[in-house]
Formats: sequence, C-alpha cells, structure tokens
Amino acid sequence: MRLVLDTNCLIQVIPSRSRYHSVWQSFERGENTLCVSNEILEEYTEILQKLTDDETAEVVLSTILNSPFVCFTTPYFKFNLIAADPDDNKFVDCALASGARFLISNDHHYDILKHIDYPKVDVITINEFINLPNNNM
Repeated sequence: MRLVLDTNCLIQVIPSRSRYHSVWQSFERGENTLCVSNEILEEYTEILQKLTDDETAEVVLSTILNSPFVCFTTPYFKFNLIAADPDDNKFVDCALASGARFLISNDHHYDILKHIDYPKVDVITINEFINLPNNNM
C-alpha cells in the first residue's frame, strides 16, 4: 500500500523501542511503499538533524534514498488545501501525485481534508493505521 508519512510520524516510527516501529519495518520489508517528494525529503532531513544524532539521520535518509520500496514523486500541481499550516501542503500534494492510499499524520491541520470532497485525501493517525483490519502491523 502506498503511504505518505508526515514528519511527526516519521520521528515516531524510527526508534526500535517505539510501539510504531512496525510501520518503519513495513517499508523496509516492502509490505508498504513510502511516497516522498524532494520537499518532504528536505523536511525529513531538517527535522532528523535537529532531533537525532548525525548517524541516525544519515541511516534513516540513506535507507529512504536507497530503498526499492520508496516512490519518489514530483507533484506538478499545488492544491494549497491547508491554509492553517501551508507547509503541510507538500504532504497532501505528494499523496495526490503518488496515488497514496493514506497520508499518516497526527497533525490536526489535516482535519480540514475531511470536509473536502475533491481532491480526496484519506488522512489517518498513526494509531488508526496500525489498528486497521488486515494490517499486519
């Protein structure tokens, strides 16, 4: 399944002791495909360098860049659906351009998307994702 992972959730799935680490492992095993754009990679890099050590940031980014289970997408249209935090739009645009099934985020700014019929982006929290039926998390 194609997924876009907001940075707030990426930080939660990386630690091996995290209850959400199975999400990261699902990307490593190819059970799910992580969809990213250059803008998302830039944000991942910035936040990982702030919140982790250099080695962790390098390993995570290297894993993403070299994985056959990552879909690199270039959104050619900017929908600008989230006015409250325009920086979040890069995740929405990536989800739409890549045909992602879900955008996974714990950020309430995405709640506006529940009231927009087109373009449709399904946003779920990381808890909702790991508790999906038929999900091997």
